[in-house]
Amino acid sequence: MLNILIVEDEQLAASRLERMLKKLDPEIEIIDTLDSVQTAVEWLQENEADLIFLDIHLADGNSFGIFDQVEVKTPIIFSTAYDQYAIKAFKLNSVDYLLKPIDKEELEAAINKFKEMRMAGQAGNIDVQALVQAMQGPLSDYQKRFIVTSGEKIKSIKIEDVAYFFGQQKYVFLITKDNRRHIIDYTLGKLEEMLDPENFFRINRQFIIGFDSIKNMFSYSKSRIKIELDPPGEIDAIVSIDKSRRFKDWLNR
Repeated sequence: MLNILIVEDEQLAASRLERMLKKLDPEIEIIDTLDSVQTAVEWLQENEADLIFLDIHLADGNSFGIFDQVEVKTPIIFSTAYDQYAIKAFKLNSVDYLLKPIDKEELEAAINKFKEMRMAGQAGNIDVQALVQAMQGPLSDYQKRFIVTSGEKIKSIKIEDVAYFFGQQKYVFLITKDNRRHIIDYTLGKLEEMLDPENFFRINRQFIIGFDSIKNMFSYSKSRIKIELDPPGEIDAIVSIDKSRRFKDWLNR
């Protein structure tokens, strides 16, 4: 029996990983799924797992905050959507490092690597300090492309072809400049960190817009700004009150 803890704040990604693991090995038991630094800290203070799948960025911050609050002796496989991180450092200082969306073959290879390390008595503590040093400073390279699916087709969309991102219920959509709509497996919060802030701005809880997507702007109630998007959105794109000043600063750079 292999008891696994998943720490992942994207519900769809967590559910997909759980399905993949159970299909991969019937001996795998998912003992819990957590979505934040705080819940992970509380869980690890009272419980243990054989292996942890840990997303680098969680709902309430960077997952390295976990190691500041609790000693983690459990082997870890890191996962993230950001290929800009120091992959070599992660592979040297943890069981493995998987880019999202997680590939079935890479997942199987990571699990097999863990099993081999455990049999050899090598799946010990990670060198957190080495990982932190490898990640010093903000991302210098922002997301350049997004993989999307349309039926059985898979395509890669260049960031310069993206007009804006729109969140609705449990889904986030990428809207291209030629008015095509694609579901992507990221939260708007994650996208804020992945996108170049020179070109994209989150105007409210539902929209991250590109500068080129602004067709017209109008004064709105309570000092807010209403934006006419190109291509048009399904609902009004209105800059929230708390973001109005920063949005104007962004426009005036």
